Amino acid sequence: MSPHAISPSPTGSQTSIEDSMANMKVDQNGIGRRSHSKAASKTSHIRRHPDNDIQDLICAGFGPASLAVAVALHDAIDAEDPILRPLDPKVRFLERQQHFAWHAGMLLPGAKMQISFLKDMATLRNPRSEFTFLNYLHRKNRLVAFTNLSTFLPQRIEYEDYMRWCADHFEDVVEYDQDVESVEPASTDAATGAITSFRILSANRTTGQRTERLAKHVLIAAGGRPRLPDWVPRHHPRIIHSSQYATTAHKLFPPEKPPRSIAVIGAGQSAAEVFHNLPSRFPGCKSHLLIRGSALRPSDDSPFVNEVFDPERVDDYYSQDPVLRAEAIAQDKATNYGVVRIELLEEIYASLYSQRIQYPSDAKWPQRILNHRSISHVEDLPSSNPSSDSPRLRLHIYNASSAFQATPSPQLETLDVDLVIVASGYLRNAHEEILAPLAHFRPSSKSSSWQIARDYRVQFREGAVSQDAGVWLQGCNEATHGLSDTLLSILAVRGGEVVDSIFGQKEVNGKAR
Repeated sequence: MSPHAISPSPTGSQTSIEDSMANMKVDQNGIGRRSHSKAASKTSHIRRHPDNDIQDLICAGFGPASLAVAVALHDAIDAEDPILRPLDPKVRFLERQQHFAWHAGMLLPGAKMQISFLKDMATLRNPRSEFTFLNYLHRKNRLVAFTNLSTFLPQRIEYEDYMRWCADHFEDVVEYDQDVESVEPASTDAATGAITSFRILSANRTTGQRTERLAKHVLIAAGGRPRLPDWVPRHHPRIIHSSQYATTAHKLFPPEKPPRSIAVIGAGQSAAEVFHNLPSRFPGCKSHLLIRGSALRPSDDSPFVNEVFDPERVDDYYSQDPVLRAEAIAQDKATNYGVVRIELLEEIYASLYSQRIQYPSDAKWPQRILNHRSISHVEDLPSSNPSSDSPRLRLHIYNASSAFQATPSPQLETLDVDLVIVASGYLRNAHEEILAPLAHFRPSSKSSSWQIARDYRVQFREGAVSQDAGVWLQGCNEATHGLSDTLLSILAVRGGEVVDSIFGQKEVNGKAR
């Protein structure tokens, strides 16, 4: 029989493609699976306890970092950990988004992960965990098909679907739409005065209702917030961060009034991906990529350099002198900051080269990279015909090209656009606001920042917090724990370290573990 032939049924009828597709279910992002897939139970060993109980752990944020902690906690209980099995830990996760999502604004068609799928939520800590990426593929009936891709780099939409699949197992202990506002002392030891529990205040982002919860341990993994340059007006309707691109840009323009010109600011992976995606999202629109340097530069993901993301390197980073550590981190920035994967660079260059063939004048090119540019300020342009024209922006640009080329160029330029997309990275300082009520418990009253131990535990003044209580930080410790701290690379191992730090020092049969 031909491999593509349709075998006849016993009645002589044939199964149509439509009938076959009817047996398929489609996940979010269009990832399909057959209805008879090996569905996971979608439950975890972390059981929900009453809201008014003092929780053993409350996590502020339920992104990849907290998800890795949830998975590590489940795996420890599954392995019949002598502490966690009888403890039946009371855990709650508070997430400001309305459902689990990971970089939803950058889930672009064809965009691939920049790390191996083996650096998932579990594999590097426990390859036998049910939460590995390979088991996810098995459960979705895509394991064999994925192997045919011969890649370690899944598409970003698939990896987000994998993490959502993991997150679904813990939905009983996750409260979505909750914005954690503060952590403050709740109870103290009568004899020593040390804090024994914390009060976590959160607000429902839809209703505004505030809720107080109590916990012995608090983990803050609030993620990054868009970093915007000083020249960007706050809350401008036509200036968005790259993290909003896929979810927001198309909503700003009705189909009958598409944008005519768009500017992208930045020289890193996100800026390059947005720039490359614009022609398909807004056909016929001119797009400009403004970068400060001379060219887009490739990320260094060679195997020797990539060892900076190995889990054991965190010990090395943390033990280094702060000056030496800062120099080492700066030296390795080309692995992640302001750089682009070589495959994408080649695609962009090929696309721009094709313009040279089609258009004799560069003034007609649909896409241009403007190097040696920086923005001084932006202004709104009045519409000559408010009934038909959409609002436009004028970028005031400093052009430093003359210092690098033989032909002089004007130093001051303007560029009129309908939309500005800023790919300027993220701030990792949400914990500062959340922990403000505890600031006077810092080891030094002169310190303006929190000191973090190797196990990610916040350092308080001696005796201020009980040994059986504490606060941990995730994803904001690059300065002490290295470049991998804000990335996915070590989440599986780090999640296990955090679980052990919080729950692993309790007593078993009267003896310290």
